[in-house]
Amino acid sequence: MGLFDFLRRIFFGSPPSQSVSPVESTPVPEETSPRKPRCKAKLEPLRYTSVHSDRVENIEEVAAPPYELARYGARTGHYFDMTKDGDAQKLARYELPQFSTPMELAEWLQIPVGKLAWLTHRFTQFDRPDEAQESHYIYHWKPKRSGFRLIESPRPFLKMAQQQILQEILNQVPLHTAAHGFVRGRSSVTNAAPHTGKRVVVKFDLENFYTSVKFSRVVAIFRNLGYCREASLYLARLTTSVIPMSLPFPDGSLRPLLPYLSRHLPQGAATSPALANLSAYSLDVRLSGLARAFDADYTRYADDLTFSGSEPFLRSLQVFLPLVNQIIRSERFQVNHMKRRVLRDNQQQKVTGVVVNEHPNVPRKEFDLLKAILTNCIRQGPGTQNRENHPDFASHLRGRVAYVQQLNPNRGQRLLQLYEQIRW
Repeated sequence: MGLFDFLRRIFFGSPPSQSVSPVESTPVPEETSPRKPRCKAKLEPLRYTSVHSDRVENIEEVAAPPYELARYGARTGHYFDMTKDGDAQKLARYELPQFSTPMELAEWLQIPVGKLAWLTHRFTQFDRPDEAQESHYIYHWKPKRSGFRLIESPRPFLKMAQQQILQEILNQVPLHTAAHGFVRGRSSVTNAAPHTGKRVVVKFDLENFYTSVKFSRVVAIFRNLGYCREASLYLARLTTSVIPMSLPFPDGSLRPLLPYLSRHLPQGAATSPALANLSAYSLDVRLSGLARAFDADYTRYADDLTFSGSEPFLRSLQVFLPLVNQIIRSERFQVNHMKRRVLRDNQQQKVTGVVVNEHPNVPRKEFDLLKAILTNCIRQGPGTQNRENHPDFASHLRGRVAYVQQLNPNRGQRLLQLYEQIRW
């Protein structure tokens, strides 16, 4: 056997026997014919076009600064005017504030244009802070099962700007109906409800969800809303983060820092959930269409993707699961394969913390834990149970009781009776 034949057998299997001619062979009855191997399903590749392909981008090079903080091209010796390609009709459609230049954006934020430049590191090298003390974020490494997660909390000035961008721009844009996380009127309960009483529930997790959304994608979001290139660049800088090169990692390793070295959505900023949902709009469209083709349901809560269906859907998972992986990769997200779950109806099917086997319900373990906390509050006092130092422990417990009431009124009523016996 030659090397070529050996490799061909490894990758493609053994070739058909040459002892009998295919033409002369006797047909095998259908009942005893071996099952043909199923071909791997593939998706047609998408051909993306620019969101502004319907009009010519108009970036002018001029000798004098066209507006304050205009970019200067060192190679050409001219300034760039990047305010000519906005879409006022789109902005009006979503009732969004209209501005083009950094000066107009600063006026909308009610801050001096110099402070806008400071918040976006306009005059620092590579538009990034040199040291953590110079950053507009406070960094905190939070332990998780597989290492650490970086929490980037904006400082007061940047936080105020992000809150305004969230309330007056991002919250005005409609999201896909499959998105339930951090959306007004939707919750973990509404995310779980479509998957109630199904034969099988399939769960995917997106790895490094926020850091997967890079600066260029955030710019594209604001461009697609109708803002010109200049305004989109500044809005994206206000809502993304890039860590200083000197930021230490808890165990001294450099590799975990790599996702944070380029501009990304920071976990801790008020604008990040809304921008992440908008960046996943195309993902939701394609996965919803795929689910409909397999007669299944699909929802997404932040980075948690859930599919569910009946017996035919369960039998088609061999084809369905690779297609989901293909779509996620093509949308520039990553699958956390360690967290993928296939839950049949003879198991506990839990979706975003809600048990959905027969009807939305609270897990028994969670109910028992809350019941024990309330009982100990009655016997020993609430101060002994506030182990996480909640500033308003009474409201915290009342909210947890209300959550159980929403899922299971009978259990919730029992917990409410205990809560009302606590002496605060």
